[in-house]
Amino acid sequence: MTTPGAAMAHHPYESLTPDVVLDALATLGLHGDGRLQALSSYENRVYQVHLEDRQVVVAKFYRPGRWSTEQILEEHAFSRELVQGEVPAVAPLELNDATLHRHAGFEFSVSPYRGGRAPELDDFEVLEWIGRFLARIHTVGAAKPFKERPALDLQSFGIASRDWLLRNDKIPLDVQRDWEVACTEALEMIAATALGGDADKIGELRQLRLHGDCHPGNILWTPTDRPDGGPHFVDLDDARTGFAVQDLWMLLSGDRAQRTGQLSGLLEGYEQFRSFDRRELALIEPLRTLRLIHYSAWLARRWQDPIFPINFPWFGSSDYWKGQIQMLQDQCEAMAEEPLYC
Repeated sequence: MTTPGAAMAHHPYESLTPDVVLDALATLGLHGDGRLQALSSYENRVYQVHLEDRQVVVAKFYRPGRWSTEQILEEHAFSRELVQGEVPAVAPLELNDATLHRHAGFEFSVSPYRGGRAPELDDFEVLEWIGRFLARIHTVGAAKPFKERPALDLQSFGIASRDWLLRNDKIPLDVQRDWEVACTEALEMIAATALGGDADKIGELRQLRLHGDCHPGNILWTPTDRPDGGPHFVDLDDARTGFAVQDLWMLLSGDRAQRTGQLSGLLEGYEQFRSFDRRELALIEPLRTLRLIHYSAWLARRWQDPIFPINFPWFGSSDYWKGQIQMLQDQCEAMAEEPLYC
């Protein structure tokens, strides 16, 4: 079995030094003053850079091999559509007639810097405000489909993740069988929902272009006394096709009563601009389960990146996988319960 502690091969990001970042920006006529700060991001490498003209920008260097050039450009086009639709999303700047650039073997983009903090999700007014903008994101997202970006579905997030983990011996033998049983049971329950891809189960539920990873860390809240105050949506790197509820459920936390109250706030704002099909609420726990399975596979697939062992030292042990087994069992129970409703 391949263990997380095994010797690691050279990773492309090891060559992404501060000098390379600043040189990349210089090719676009953006000259840094030497101040460069790495921002929180594991999938890509993202830097806040101060320029000589006192501007502050964010440079994003895409993980090699994750998305094709066409898929990245489709994300850029979507984010720019959102900005044109007066949605407070952060889109890459068009520099030298392009939003995607290349330097030293990396593809990168440059965006304006936006500050802010995580939103207060126990505040009904904040939830309502976020809900209104999510509806506007989905109105833009429903205007046309993605052609290059994949869908968030059972096969890509669930089955493919399970099979890759087992095929590559990423789970210790003492817990592998129990994890496989729990995971397969969960996937079979998800297959009985619209996420299974069965046209009869999907019925009239509509899929559209989504933010895809709309958790609190990807919403920057700025003081409401400012002209541009309120939420700003960042990081559309996981933009995919899926059901609207995908962009709502990650904003829910706590016990059932708390989640119901939060959902009520989001939908109160959402439905001021766009109708929401309550049948999608039955997909919340299946989507949570898919994310759980996909997350383990994501960590294992990225283990050769030096930043992952540093930041996730607990990953890969038998105790980790025992915890995953328990969470999968809990999710099976949650999927068997009545869905949230408000």
